[in-house]
Amino acid sequence: MAGHRFHAVAFVENVVLKEALPAFAGARIRPYGLHAALEGGGDVFFFPFGAIVFLGVDRDRRQRELERITRRFSLTAQVVNEEFTVVEEPNATIGVTGGVLTLDRLTLERAGVVALTVAQSAAMEYYERIVDELLARTGRLVSRLESRGNVPPRTRPLHRFIGEAIGTRTEVLAVLHLLDKPDATWEDPAMDRIYDDLRSEFDLVDRYQSLELKIRGVQEALELILDVARHRALLWLEVAIVALIVLEIVLSFVRH
Repeated sequence: MAGHRFHAVAFVENVVLKEALPAFAGARIRPYGLHAALEGGGDVFFFPFGAIVFLGVDRDRRQRELERITRRFSLTAQVVNEEFTVVEEPNATIGVTGGVLTLDRLTLERAGVVALTVAQSAAMEYYERIVDELLARTGRLVSRLESRGNVPPRTRPLHRFIGEAIGTRTEVLAVLHLLDKPDATWEDPAMDRIYDDLRSEFDLVDRYQSLELKIRGVQEALELILDVARHRALLWLEVAIVALIVLEIVLSFVRH
């Protein structure tokens, strides 16, 4: 029985895999992403949606590699701490038990599918943090509307906030392909089973749907708040017009 440890880190930025090839000696782009065997042992998997996964690499070497990669590509690493263990046991039945995947043998292709799924989960957690922050900021605006009955007088910050929410939603929708089954799974029924089990273990589909619902709720709440702000602005405009008319009438009487 042999244990294999996968460790994933997500980045703010995305990376073009062809541009990342020169950064890793002997790297190749495979159906699941970029793979390279590290000097001294261990493997690294790089994915275009801004995530990297180390396999069989100790903490110090991971840190050195991360520092090198972030400097080379000007990346911003996120503290994700997404880890997963695979146990290789001859004649074992493939399955996830207690958060550990058991396999009869761990080939490079199977390791790539595992790394892809762990990377997807790390990237999903990154977006979950962003959306939760948007939700908290929206909640503060809604609380003000509930307690004071008004919203901030300036609409430009609201416009920027709505633009940020829409941009985040676009990013999340863009990672929808994360949930697409990689082509490598069609070649090996065992890999197909591995991917389905891991996707269920990391709850990727439900987490993605939850993200969509939260972002939609944020966007709808912000649009409602913006409507209230616009309504108040129109009200003040009408008051100003009436005041000008009254002033003109008063001035006409004064002149006569």
